[in-house]
Amino acid sequence: QMMYSAIGIAMLVAVLLLLKDHRVLQRYTYISMMAALVLLLLPLVPGLGSAVYGAKIWINVAGFSIQPGEFAKIVLAVFFSGYLMVKRDALALASRRFMGLYLPRGRDLGPILTIWAVSLLILVFENDLGTSLLFFGMFVIMLYVATERTSWIVMGLLMSVAGAVGVASFAGHVQARVDAWADPFSCAEKVAACDQMTQVLMSFGSGGILGTGLGQGNSDLIGFAANSDFIFATVGEELGLTGVMVFLLLYGLIIERGIRTSLAARDPFGKLLAMGLSGAFALQIFVVAGGVMGLIPLTGMTMPFLAYGGSSVIANWALIGILIRISDTARRPAPSPAPNPDAEMTQVVRP
Repeated sequence: QMMYSAIGIAMLVAVLLLLKDHRVLQRYTYISMMAALVLLLLPLVPGLGSAVYGAKIWINVAGFSIQPGEFAKIVLAVFFSGYLMVKRDALALASRRFMGLYLPRGRDLGPILTIWAVSLLILVFENDLGTSLLFFGMFVIMLYVATERTSWIVMGLLMSVAGAVGVASFAGHVQARVDAWADPFSCAEKVAACDQMTQVLMSFGSGGILGTGLGQGNSDLIGFAANSDFIFATVGEELGLTGVMVFLLLYGLIIERGIRTSLAARDPFGKLLAMGLSGAFALQIFVVAGGVMGLIPLTGMTMPFLAYGGSSVIANWALIGILIRISDTARRPAPSPAPNPDAEMTQVVRP
């Protein structure tokens, strides 16, 4: 993990050295779309992808396990930023008002329906609820920021719930996660996901306010995922509620600085990109922490900078690097306006 952290910091430095201006990324809007699709489809390639607990989110390369979805979120943020910057005026137009909401025009529903369909395909074929939620949620957040229409948020939430319920009705892996979320103690002896969830909840309970002490918990009862998917339960047991709140506050500071960077950016592409990256980071925290604490069904995503895994560490350091570059560009002095020769000639000729 120290090696992965070193590589991640090197990635941060590389981003700052090579990416002199974040606006360069706008040129690769549609190339980013193709790259993201390739990354998301790699786990489905026979002989390359591998399934863990039913979720096909990993690929094996030269003996290393890589999670392409961690890098896809950054590439997707670039694509969404470039696309929405061009289409935001059309998407902001409303057709009619319904229950206090201005509904978008029918012709403008294509983008969100397409992204919704792709996210459902990820959920169906890869059994990956986490990436599906992150993918679609990031797009809805950026769509709202670009258009300032609350109707997109409401529509996105309704579509997410409808899609998740529809897939859970025939996908056994997703249904097991839903059962483990609804009442894990009733199926703990029959379903492995329920048994894990009961151990996670008891880990939080035994931690109390200050925890059992660093390294003094019983995370081995959760299983091998205690260092990855369920690392937040280990924190809750060993560091207690105090440690959990410290980590959530640190994550909150990163998200707050990302949003401030978005507000400070002078160009629309930078605003959308900073908000998209911050939103993706926040969604990942919510999906993982909410799943572990029983707020939403559990997913297979990793807690940024905390869970074991090289893909997440490297990708999130790159994400921080892009935010730093946008922040640096936003805080540079604005270029002075070019001199107007006509105005100078007028001042000279005037008596």
